[in-house]
Amino acid sequence: IFVVMGKSASGKDTVYKRLIQDKTLALKTVVPYTTRPIRAGETDGVEYYFVTDKQWAAWMSEQKIIESRTYHTMLGDWHYFTAADGQIQLDKHNYILIGTLAAYKQIRAYFGEETVVPVYIELEDGERLQRALNRERQQNSPRYDELCRRFLADMEDFSEENIRQCGIIKRYQNDTLENCVQEITGDIEEKIVKKHENVL
Repeated sequence: IFVVMGKSASGKDTVYKRLIQDKTLALKTVVPYTTRPIRAGETDGVEYYFVTDKQWAAWMSEQKIIESRTYHTMLGDWHYFTAADGQIQLDKHNYILIGTLAAYKQIRAYFGEETVVPVYIELEDGERLQRALNRERQQNSPRYDELCRRFLADMEDFSEENIRQCGIIKRYQNDTLENCVQEITGDIEEKIVKKHENVL
């Protein structure tokens, strides 16, 4: 399981999409779950599986939740999680997920260190802030306050100490998208080959 991580505007979503589109890697995706209300334009089972708080609590008590995060909103607590629902079959496929450091730690604890591989995307903070600003300017109603909040929150969430605690050593610099994707692709291919060799 390859877990793509990085601060906001580091390019992790773009890298994630490029890796999914690479048919030679044949990486499977996993649809996460959420208890928040479905939004216009979303389809159940595509962006998320939309479930009730009761279902989340039941799976939590049955230890069927691989990783979970809770966001406190004005409408109540919204849970986002990955469930042990049969989507992940490691004997048949390799998978790619996108998540936070906290999610990575939970996934690694569930499946084991030898099974979960971190793909940490990094970009110089000044360049990252400029990209975030350019992206926000294109919105119908730019939220620069939210942009600043996310930027500062990332500094804490992705602190050097937290990265160290997760055992992340390799970092992929996303100065140039093509070079970054190429380097990650090569490392993923190497991991997949080693997995097949160990099975044989």
